[in-house]
Amino acid sequence: MKIEYVQEEIEQHIKRIEAILPEIEEWLPLKSSSFESTEVEKTIDSFIFKFIKLQDKIGEKLFPAALQILQEYKPNMPFIDTLNVLERLELINSADEWIDFRKLRNTLTHEYPDNQDEIIDAVNLAVEVLQR
Repeated sequence: MKIEYVQEEIEQHIKRIEAILPEIEEWLPLKSSSFESTEVEKTIDSFIFKFIKLQDKIGEKLFPAALQILQEYKPNMPFIDTLNVLERLELINSADEWIDFRKLRNTLTHEYPDNQDEIIDAVNLAVEVLQR
C-alpha cells in the first residue's frame, strides 16, 4: 500500500475527529450522566469509532509503510518492535507513549456495561491526547 494513500486515510480520520471534538469538549469531563442523552451518546460513540480507526491506520499501515521505505521493516514484525525502531530512528518521541495509546485504543474497543467508568476515563484521556 502506498504511503500517500495511507496518509490520505489518516487525514480523513483526523478531520472527522476534529469536527466532533468541539462538541465533546463542551461536555468535559465526561461523567456517567453524560450518557443519559442519546445525542451525546451517539457523538461519543462516533468519536470512539474514529479514534480507534485512526489508531489502527497509524499502527497497522503508516508505521509499517514508513519502515518499509527506510528498509527497516520485516514481515510479521511485532508492534513493539516497530515502535522501538521508529523511536531509534527518531520518527516518534517514545515507544512507551505509543504503547499507552494502543492500550487506550484497546480500552475503548471493549465496551461492556460494567466498565462504563473505564470507558468514560478513556474517552476523557483520548480527548486530552488529541488536544496535545
